[in-house]
This record gives sequence, structure tokens and C-alpha cells, in this order.
Amino acid sequence: MKIYNLFPRLAGHFSDWGPHLERAASMGFDWIFVNPIQKTGRSGSLYSIADYFAINKDFLRPRARVSPENQVRAMVDEARSHGLSMMIDLVINHCAIDSKLVKEYPEWFVRHGSKVANPFCLEADGTKVVWYDLAQFDHEGSPDREGLQDYCVELIEYLVDLGFRGFRCDAAYQLPNDVWKRLIQRIRKRHPDTVFIAETLGCSPEQTLATARAGFDAIFNSSKWWDFDGDWMLEQYDLTREVVPSISFPESHDTERLYCESGDNANAVRQRYLFAALFSSGVMIPIGFEYGFRSRLDVVNTQPEQWEGINVDLTHYIAHINRIKDTYPVFQTDGPITRLDASNPAVLLLHKKHPRGKGESLLALNKDPWNRQKFYVEDLYSHIDEPGPLIDVSSEWPMDYLPTPFEFELGPGMGRILVTEPRRR
Repeated sequence: MKIYNLFPRLAGHFSDWGPHLERAASMGFDWIFVNPIQKTGRSGSLYSIADYFAINKDFLRPRARVSPENQVRAMVDEARSHGLSMMIDLVINHCAIDSKLVKEYPEWFVRHGSKVANPFCLEADGTKVVWYDLAQFDHEGSPDREGLQDYCVELIEYLVDLGFRGFRCDAAYQLPNDVWKRLIQRIRKRHPDTVFIAETLGCSPEQTLATARAGFDAIFNSSKWWDFDGDWMLEQYDLTREVVPSISFPESHDTERLYCESGDNANAVRQRYLFAALFSSGVMIPIGFEYGFRSRLDVVNTQPEQWEGINVDLTHYIAHINRIKDTYPVFQTDGPITRLDASNPAVLLLHKKHPRGKGESLLALNKDPWNRQKFYVEDLYSHIDEPGPLIDVSSEWPMDYLPTPFEFELGPGMGRILVTEPRRR
């Protein structure tokens, strides 16, 4: 899955999404993920949903004669015309504290005495962050678990009817696995091709593995935070890769913009997209990544008027990397990955193998986005399991002949992409 996150607050009215859909398709993405589009509570946060069956007026064309639902369907139809499937956030771990559900179904919520519980998280430094605009559903202990699950099924059916066939399940690890298993099974009885992706960031590898086993089609991995040196990322990847595919991202709507974070370094942005796209079976970017946007997306305050000028145009580069991903099956899987000795500690050398023997790859990545680095290997073929030939399919300056020994000066953040199998026909 190659996913483009079209952030509704930046994109504006559904009727204005056309250019973004067309651009995503031209870059080779096949899925559009949108954050919640339903009516919010008083806080205005997209993730503080007050009415799951009403569309947020911020995304509707004013005074339109077309119903809100049909405005969504028209947008979905336009996406389909570009070959794009639609995915939306499924937020069923909490709702807005001022939702009518809190009064109508008090037994559906976690309570501390007579007070409805607010969800919270613990930051890395131990700070407790409480979301006071949210009310936490009690999927585990509610005396009316069946009623709560029936409501969730009705919600998914509503979204499927609008044209969505994929769901990013927000904070999926916060719900018991048996709830997800039953929910996914019930939906797939009527809609077999529905896709469910678990958002498990912030939980332990063991929690991630347990959630993955609930029937999800994919999970998001934490490769965005890997410094290319420690072992933890490869260990986490190896823990889940045989259970469920994973999706990498160089930035998301929850993170700082990479272009800004890297000091306006386009090489760092290219480096991270190349790595994310080829590391795991899936990849995702948020709107604006392709143009080096600097302003962080905000679920409350971002407005269409904050659309930035083009700081750096990476659309052709991203399209090229996506074509490489589409062409070689080894990059469409979570096959085994081994880190190899690259002689230069500033160069990351990874060997990836298709789990069913459909090719291998070597990825040599300059970790340094500011300086050139020498890459030297005595014998490239000693690092692959099957006899070659190795083919250089790098996005920049591919070589027709790979000598032994192999020596190359990598530009800042540059990667060399070598594969064993011929191109698909």
C-alpha cells in the first residue's frame, strides 16, 4: 500500500480536493487516507467526534444543494477515477466529551466514580497528558458490550456506504483483541475486501504483536524514529513481519515536518522517503511532504489558507521511488532484513530478501544528509544468497556495470538500490 494522507483541514471543502487527488495518483500512490471528517465537539479537534453520522461542515460546500453524504461520495468517485482507494480514520476508542452518546449510553464509558474518564498518554519523560475534550469508551468492561459493538458496526457500514473501503484504526491497542476480531469478522462477512490497519505507535513491541494478531491487514512501524544505528528497529520489524505487513512513514500528521526538522535539507527528505518506501511493504506520507512544507499539521487550527509555497519539489523523485517499489516484488513485502558491514560507519548497508524467494536487494544509504561518504565493498555478490546478476536501479545515476571490488562516493543522503530479479513485464 502506498498511502497519501490528505489532511482535511488543509485541503478544505471536498469539492476542492481534485488537484490533491490527481497529484497523489501521479506520484504513484494507490490509497488516500483521510483523517476524521465527522462533526466534532466543542474543542474542534478532528479526533473529538461528537456525531459519527454527521459530516463536518468545515468540509462541505456552503449553500450546496447536494447532501453532505453525496458531497463525500462525489469526492470518493473522483478519487476512484484516478485509480485511488479511500481509507478513513476509525476512531472508536473515544468520542467527544460533549457527544450526546455520553448521556444516551452512559454504560458505554469508562468511569471514575460518577465522572466519565478522559483518555491520557504518558510522554517519554513521564509527563501525563490528559485529553479533557474526550470521553473514553469501555469496550472491555461495559455491561452493554454488544450494544457498543453494534454501534461500531453501524458506523463502519455508514462509512463503507460513503465509499471508504479502508480503515486506519486509531490507537488500536487500546481496545481488547477480541473486540477487534469480532468487529473485523462481522464487517468482512458483508464486505470481504475491507482493509483494516492498526495504529499502534507508542505501545510496546509485545502489545503491537498482540494487536497485529487480531486480524489486521497491516500495522504502522516506528522506522521514522530510527537513527540507522541501533538494533531496536530491526528487532521490532522482525518480531511482527511474519504476522502482518507494516507501513513506514518519514513524517505524519502527528509529527513535525521533516523538511523543517532537518534544517530545510532536501537531501534528508529524499533519504527518508527512499528508506521508508523500500524498508517495509507499505509507505505513507502526509499532504505537503512532497513540497517540503514546514508548518506542522494541527487537528484543530490548520486551515486551507495555510497552504505553503513550494519549498522543494519532490514529486518526480517520489514517483520514481514508487515505480521502483511497484516494479520489484522484494520491496512489496516485509521480507527478512539483515544489516551488513559497510566498512564506513556513515553508510547503512541492508540486505532484504523476498520471503517467498522472489528476489533480493541491497540498499546502501548515506546516513549523512550533509556530506558525501565513500561506500566500498570488496565483493557485492558475497552479500546475496542466489547467483546474480545484480542490477543497479537507483533513482540517481544508476550504473550499467557493477565492478568488483565496488567503490562509489555517495552524495549527501543518497542511496544505491541493487536488485537481483529482472523487471516485471
